[in-house]
Amino acid sequence: MATDTAKSGGLWSAVRRFLLDNGALTALALLVVVMSLMSGDFLTAQNLLNVGVQAAVIAVLAFGVTFVIISGGIDLSVGSVAALSATMLAWLATVEGVPVWLAIPLAAATGTAAGLVSGALVAYGKLPPFIATLAMLSIGRGLSLVLSEGSPISLPSSVSRLGDTVGGWLPVPVLVMVLMGLITAVILRRTFAGRAMYAIGGNEEAARLSGIRVKRHKLGVYALSGLFAAVAGVILASRLASAQPQAAQGYELDAIAAVVIGGASLAGGVGTASGTLIGALILAVLRNGLNLLSVSAFWQQVVIGVVIALAVLFDTVRRRSGSGGSGTGGGGAVGGSGGRGKRVAVLGAAAAVTALVVGVLSFLTPDASSDKARLGMSVSTLNNPFFLQMRDGAEEEAEEAGVELTITDAQDDPSQQANQIQNFVSTGVDTMVINPVDSDAVGPPVRRANDAGIPVVAADRAVNDAETEALVTSDNVEGGRLAAQVLAEEIGEEGRIVVLQGTPGASASRERGEGFGEGIAEYEDIEVVAEQPADFDRTRGLDVMTNMLQGNDGIDAVFAENDEMALGAAAALDDSGDDAAVIGFDGTPEGFEAVGEGTLHSTIAQQPAELGRVAMRNAIEAARGESLEEDVRVPVEIVTEENVDDFS
Repeated sequence: MATDTAKSGGLWSAVRRFLLDNGALTALALLVVVMSLMSGDFLTAQNLLNVGVQAAVIAVLAFGVTFVIISGGIDLSVGSVAALSATMLAWLATVEGVPVWLAIPLAAATGTAAGLVSGALVAYGKLPPFIATLAMLSIGRGLSLVLSEGSPISLPSSVSRLGDTVGGWLPVPVLVMVLMGLITAVILRRTFAGRAMYAIGGNEEAARLSGIRVKRHKLGVYALSGLFAAVAGVILASRLASAQPQAAQGYELDAIAAVVIGGASLAGGVGTASGTLIGALILAVLRNGLNLLSVSAFWQQVVIGVVIALAVLFDTVRRRSGSGGSGTGGGGAVGGSGGRGKRVAVLGAAAAVTALVVGVLSFLTPDASSDKARLGMSVSTLNNPFFLQMRDGAEEEAEEAGVELTITDAQDDPSQQANQIQNFVSTGVDTMVINPVDSDAVGPPVRRANDAGIPVVAADRAVNDAETEALVTSDNVEGGRLAAQVLAEEIGEEGRIVVLQGTPGASASRERGEGFGEGIAEYEDIEVVAEQPADFDRTRGLDVMTNMLQGNDGIDAVFAENDEMALGAAAALDDSGDDAAVIGFDGTPEGFEAVGEGTLHSTIAQQPAELGRVAMRNAIEAARGESLEEDVRVPVEIVTEENVDDFS
């Protein structure tokens, strides 16, 4: 009896130790099993490759951040540094005509230099890592916008091939991710610099007293992080065939999350390359699976936040239990070669068990096929009333037609949208409706849909360098001209005006600004005294307009490139007691209400719900094999106090 108890206790102890030492790997295996059960589209070769591609950028960023976190620091700048390095590459190669073989190392040097600056501020300037890298986050993003003038820059075709496949099936970004992971593992486990990182993160003062040049090593750690960010930026840009100055926003948080989920400690001294890779794969599997299950992007953020919190909680439990995991000490070689051999055996066994379970599930999971036509729709953002109305119109049309519709939110991220389009391709939808975040960046993933024979309908914005069955849009340029005409008439064709621009680089902002600029140029006595971006956001519109009023007297009128910014500008005018005509763009319900109340002079109505309905109607016809008109225009109209009741 005592022997049985001892055996039972030994088994539980072994299981507990395995879970503590391999929590991230166990979580990844469980996620794969659960997603395979919940979605018949998850467990396909194409979709699993999609997961690898979608993990690549975050994984490479996270490998660089791993060095920093092991050393007891933090790097919030990697997303901006990635965008800056990619923009530098595109600017040098495309705008300045520098040969690609020279532009690529210069882009890598840009990322490394940014890391060196952060490292110098931390090591020699004694700034907290949070503050130093937060400053670099802002500097990197600003320089990226300065270089690109706020617009995407196309990449040479030789660089864009980095986003393609080898042999027609193996994605290059996955190969780069594996290579960078191996480099990270070698640095951490086989070099003095790697051992120094663990020592500094474990006890910086003890490391200094043992002869390690702490400041110099910190400088190198942040330089490595910057270099890895540059590589990630090039991968991201190659997938989109263009450098986006606003790319990789928020990626620094995903990179840090991947490192922590992978078992690294934010206190320093703990972490591995394999753990970071597993953390990045967990995030990619979560996003991919939740997309396939049509879970709202808002809820996806909640789920990922819960996972991060659980990972940190698990790390706390592990440290309290006295388990350092495999990532402690000088590269994690606890137990010598026998310990390493045991670790490899555990990983191999876990992989074999997972593969066996997944293989069985591939036969047991029911087929996801359906008699209904399956359509996918990727919306640039659902954090804007205009696109919410477009989504609602598309859903109404799909419901009336009896088709199955999956809608995803790209959250104004071209890379996120590329991932969503890849997911649609792998699940075999009959047609896609794409509302591009950026017309150039969406081209490469749409070309993959073309190769798969899936018809694509573009909504609101065009898709460049790819085939679409139809473009359903209102004319942004013409709407801008119409706004200029109405504004000029309101102020008697003379006066001082300001313009609130949308997100720098966004095609809608460029087109509306272009039309307004052309229209207002016809009135010589109207002076545009200020133009500033407010990111299509009401709060930003309020703040920017408040600042404009401080620096400019006698403003007669305001043109805002969407209704949200217009409402913010109207609030700023009300707070200051100034009087000026405010004209918005989009025709949202709140915009109409503000026009009826006299808060806004007018808005350019695009009828977004109708736009969504028409786009979906065309997509359904394309799924049935019917021919479509290539250019379908939903008319824009000026809405004033006189005719607002017709729209409300």
